[in-house]
Amino acid sequence: MPNATRQVRLPAFAIALALLLPAPLFAQGSAALPPTISAAEIDVMFRELSNWGRWGDDDMRGTLNLITPEKRKQAAALVQEGISVSLSKNYETEQAVDNVSPMQVIMTIPPAAPVAMDEWRIFYHGLTYTHMDALCHAYYKDQAYNGFPVTDVHESGCTTSGIENLKDGILSRGILIDVPRLKGVDYLEPGTPVLASDIEAWERETGLTIQSGDVVLVRTGRWAKKTAIGPYSLMTASPGVHVSALPLLKARDVAVLGTDVGLDVSPSGVEEVVIPTHTVAIASMGLIIIDNASFEELAETAARLGRWEFMFQLSPIPVAGGTGSIINPIATF
Repeated sequence: MPNATRQVRLPAFAIALALLLPAPLFAQGSAALPPTISAAEIDVMFRELSNWGRWGDDDMRGTLNLITPEKRKQAAALVQEGISVSLSKNYETEQAVDNVSPMQVIMTIPPAAPVAMDEWRIFYHGLTYTHMDALCHAYYKDQAYNGFPVTDVHESGCTTSGIENLKDGILSRGILIDVPRLKGVDYLEPGTPVLASDIEAWERETGLTIQSGDVVLVRTGRWAKKTAIGPYSLMTASPGVHVSALPLLKARDVAVLGTDVGLDVSPSGVEEVVIPTHTVAIASMGLIIIDNASFEELAETAARLGRWEFMFQLSPIPVAGGTGSIINPIATF
């Protein structure tokens, strides 16, 4: 039976947004277009959701500070069947409409040699490869998370908040929010926003409650759609998390937010801010973001076991000054 969802106090921005949105939109999260938010409202949200200084003025780990030793032990206790599932797509070298900058794998040893060696070149940010963002990846009005200035980014990398600051990795409780399953469809259509009301509806459906330090993974069915229709581009329109869902995630103290797309719904319905969910999440909240993960096998496993929570783990490649890292996240039931 579902557990009672715990009460949380949302920031004033979220309450105002709930009152302004049309009732069917906010209640059901099924509108064809995301709610429209002005640049001035993004300013308010940025201030209200800020974690600047929460863990010290020199903090470069952001919401990973929410993953305590007790949280890791809670996550480890979720392992019952010992079933592990990769949440990464294979990195592909063939160019396609959904892989405009394919990975280059260059063999560096002749075929007759007793060993095989290779060299990789990859542009991992974007809408193709499974990766995580460092906290120096997004800036708003020339400032990154915790107030670090845009001048900290140089040709050689980020002098503050590079991915090496997250090299201890992530091990926490993961929760899959399967939005297509919630809505009774195979996948979400382009431009479909995932709203706070969808997240809360999934909690009621599964009896789970998002807790402090959790890794929240939002499935849109992006890869199921590719299986059904073939490669397609997300550049002009994509399902994704609308920026108006962030106050709920801040109230729950989520540590990591991952999607199978580039996080943001597109079009975003936000004036003047190109990727508002990314921008507010990273630069204001210090929230760790995972893009382009693969949740198809995870969704099938969770449905078969009747369990939507699991132990989640990943380790980034600690490139000094790096703006992110390719990753292979693992969910273990």
